[in-house]
Amino acid sequence: MLRDDLRALPALVGRPPAFDPGALPADPRELFVEWFRAAVDAGVPEPHAMTLSTVDDDGLPDARVLLLKDLTPEGWWFASEEGSAKGRQLAANPRAALTFYWSSLGRSVRIRGRVERGSDARSAQDQLERGVGACAVALVGRSGAAVGGADPDTEIDAAVDAALRRIREAESGLVDPGWRAWFVHATSVEFWQAHPERRHVRVRYERAADGWAIARLWP
Repeated sequence: MLRDDLRALPALVGRPPAFDPGALPADPRELFVEWFRAAVDAGVPEPHAMTLSTVDDDGLPDARVLLLKDLTPEGWWFASEEGSAKGRQLAANPRAALTFYWSSLGRSVRIRGRVERGSDARSAQDQLERGVGACAVALVGRSGAAVGGADPDTEIDAAVDAALRRIREAESGLVDPGWRAWFVHATSVEFWQAHPERRHVRVRYERAADGWAIARLWP
């Protein structure tokens, strides 16, 4: 049974760095940057990968992994096509959660809040900073839609190759108007650090009228 295999697997094998929950910055973004840079310095693969969770029209949660693009006073940034499932879900219900997990450090961060659209200029800048191949796929669109032809690989390759030609023939950067940058304006940010005996350290920041309220949580 899979259950037996799962029970045999080791868990919480990371080596958490020193962390004093009694000496926290007033703003969760400062602590996030500190933890993120620790993950980079430790060589965590793709430390900017995060799970974006949204809700669909039926109230069912939906989640996928994408990359953090920036952290500004507004919030945590990501980008995708407005016509994708995530784009349509955010248009209908502009709330989301982000989850980071750096297993080798035994650390996780959860961010929840309102999602706001970035400007056209910010969205265009994000797309132009991506690789040519990624821009071509975005220009094709249809993210997550079913491939209708009998030979999906050929159909996909033809569409992407056509988009690549459009990009290479353009005099300046070709921008897909459907590409959008968003940011999560956090209402809560929770930091979790593992303990081998499950006495995990958990700290939550909740947005308040005059800043952030900080609480230590039970494991």
